Amino acid sequence: MRGLDGKRVVVAGGATGIGAATAERLAAEGSRVVVGDINEAGAAATVDRITSAGGTAIATRFDLGEEASVQALIRVAVDAYGGIDALANVGADLSPETLGRDGDLLEMDTAVWERTLRVNLIGYAHSIRAALPHFQAQGAGAIVNTSSGAAFVGEAVRPAYAASKAGINTLTRHVARRFGPENIRCNGVMPGLVMSETALRTTSEEFQAQMRAGLTLTRLGRPDDLASAICFLLSEDTSWVNGQVWNIDGGGSFRE
Repeated sequence: MRGLDGKRVVVAGGATGIGAATAERLAAEGSRVVVGDINEAGAAATVDRITSAGGTAIATRFDLGEEASVQALIRVAVDAYGGIDALANVGADLSPETLGRDGDLLEMDTAVWERTLRVNLIGYAHSIRAALPHFQAQGAGAIVNTSSGAAFVGEAVRPAYAASKAGINTLTRHVARRFGPENIRCNGVMPGLVMSETALRTTSEEFQAQMRAGLTLTRLGRPDDLASAICFLLSEDTSWVNGQVWNIDGGGSFRE
């Protein structure tokens, strides 16, 4: 891909799954990567794989739910690499304590909603806000936010999660409209079911079969499928793409 070699990229949520695959793909394309995650050991493992393959990356612990921690993540890139060129927001609270308790409205736990929005949506706003002054100063920047097909499917459960992802889509369009004239691009991806480490642990064979049946392609997603799309949207190959949120879901959704 054009324009990723030498770029300074922060992956917010890079310990496992889509985030880890994205960090590794960016490094393979020549980017210098900061891998941030609340899972410090997982972030370090991602960096070990990158550096063992000859890439450049550093790991740092941060929490998307804490504004000061998010600001510190961006400072790591600035201190280590002299600036930041791109941001990939991938993290979300998928813990049993949060996502696992996100039932329907009759079962609503306000604390689950507050935590979900704090991490999944407000955390993205904080990371973008922290990166924006650096993008403005250099006259360019690229952002990709990770949303979800849950934003528009209308599931019977997980309304807090779906609302947070719908909010990410709106945030993406706001940033694109407001800062596009300054050559700052913001796009998003909406994955279908991706068989990450978490999905492999938490989804049954029956559920996986149901999801496959709704696809026009014949397999479920892999983290690399999203990593390639995220890197493409961060690259110069999509320099005229802004404010878009792409379904990356094996052809399960057709949207204009």
